[in-house]
Amino acid sequence: MHMSNIYDLSAPKKSANLSVNSDLLAHAKRLGINLSAILEQSLAQKVKELKAQAWLEENSNAIAKYNQEVEEQGVFSDGMRSF
Repeated sequence: MHMSNIYDLSAPKKSANLSVNSDLLAHAKRLGINLSAILEQSLAQKVKELKAQAWLEENSNAIAKYNQEVEEQGVFSDGMRSF
């Protein structure tokens, strides 16, 4: 799996039963919307968002500690900058 992919794009497809508002489904069918593709895109986006949120929560203490150290001590390149 490539680092930028949040899931294995080559994994086989699996059938899933879903409940969808019947009127919305009728509109989607009339418009030729590929439900599988839309669900996969939306689900991938939601998984990406939730994984990023979980990562931030899991690493919040380390991030806060690093930010505090930078605030107190600066960064190694502070003396090298000309701006």
